[in-house]
Amino acid sequence: MALNDFADSSASRSLGRPQGIWSALHLDPILLVLLLALISGGLFILYSGADRNIDVVKAQGIRLGVAFVVMLVFAQLDPSVFRRWAPWLYGAGIAALLAVLLVGVGAKGAQRWLAIPGLPRFQPSELMKLVVPMMAAWYLSRHYLPPRFRHVCAGLAIVLVPMMMIIQQPDLGTSLLVGMAGLFVVFFAGISWKLITAFVAMVSVAAPMMWFFVMRDYQKQRVLTLLDPQSDPLGAGWNIIQSKTAIGSGGIDGKGWLQGTQSHLEFLPESHTDFIVAVLAEEFGFIGMLVLMTLYFLIILRCLYISVTAQDSFSRLLAGALTMTFFIYIFVNVGMVSGLLPVVGVPLPLISYGGTSGVTLMAAFGVLMSIHTHRRMISA
Repeated sequence: MALNDFADSSASRSLGRPQGIWSALHLDPILLVLLLALISGGLFILYSGADRNIDVVKAQGIRLGVAFVVMLVFAQLDPSVFRRWAPWLYGAGIAALLAVLLVGVGAKGAQRWLAIPGLPRFQPSELMKLVVPMMAAWYLSRHYLPPRFRHVCAGLAIVLVPMMMIIQQPDLGTSLLVGMAGLFVVFFAGISWKLITAFVAMVSVAAPMMWFFVMRDYQKQRVLTLLDPQSDPLGAGWNIIQSKTAIGSGGIDGKGWLQGTQSHLEFLPESHTDFIVAVLAEEFGFIGMLVLMTLYFLIILRCLYISVTAQDSFSRLLAGALTMTFFIYIFVNVGMVSGLLPVVGVPLPLISYGGTSGVTLMAAFGVLMSIHTHRRMISA
C-alpha cells in the first residue's frame, strides 16, 4: 500500500467512517443493527397486542418496509441538501397544516389528515417533527453561536407557529413533540441560563391560561384522571387503571408470550397502539422491559455519538434535536402508560402499530446516518 493511501485510510478510520459496503450505502452498521433488532421485537410483541391478528402484523411489516426505504433514501442525501431545502420544506409544511385546518379530513373528533387524489391519506403534523428542527437548525446555524436574544426569539417563533396550528386540529401530543424537537435545537445552540429561566417562568405563567383558554374539555379530563384515576374507574380512568394492572401483574419474568390476560381478555384498550408497552410488561415482566429500555438506550447513545462528532453547526443541532425527540417519544409513552403522565396519544416508537410516525422516525434515522457517513476529510 502506498504511503498516501495508508494515510488516507488511517484518517478515514480516525473519523469513524464505516468502510466497504456500509460506506457505499451510507449506513451506520451499529445503528442499523439496533434498529432492526427493535423492529423485529416490535413485530413479535404486536402479534400478541393485536390478539394474534397476523394481518395487523403484515400491515405493520409493509409500513416499516416503506419506512426503511425512506431511511435508505434520506441516508444517501448529503446534509447540505437538508440545509438547502429546509426553508422550502418548512413553508410547504405550514401550507399543509393550513390546508388541514381548512379542508382536512376528520376522524374521532379531530381534523388532522389530508386526502389528496392519487395519494394515500397522510398527517402533515407528523412530518413537522422532522421539518421544524431542520428549519430551526438552518436558521440558528447561519448566525454566531451562542445566538443573540433576537435570534433566539426568531428560533422560538419558527417552533411556535406550527405548534399552535397543530394544537388547533386538535392534537396536543403531536404538537408537544413538534415543539420539543424545535426547542431542543434552540437549547443546543447554547442559550444562556438566564433565558432558560425566563422561558420556564413564561411557561409557568402561561400554563393556567392554557388550562382556561386553550385546552379542551377532554384534555382537561386527562389531567384530572392522571391525578385521580379512581374518580371515574369505568370511564376516563379505565385506560390507566387497566394499564397499571397489566404492568404490575407481569412481575419479574412475566406471564409468557400470548398469555397476558389484560390484553387478550380485552380489558386493556388500544393494546396494539399506544398501550402496547403494557402488553410487553405483562407478558415478559421486568426483564422484558429492561431489555427494551436497554435497546432504546443503546440507540440513543449511538445517535448522541453521531451528534457530537458531526462536523458543522447545522448537523450537530439537527442530529442532537432528532436524538432527543426520539427520547421524548419513549419517555412520554412509557410515562402515560404507567400513569406518570397524562394520556396524550404518543405511540411507542417503532413498536406501536401505525404508519406515518414510523416513516417519520425512520426518516430521522436516515438523516442521522447521512450526517455520520457524509463527513469530509479534514486536511492538515
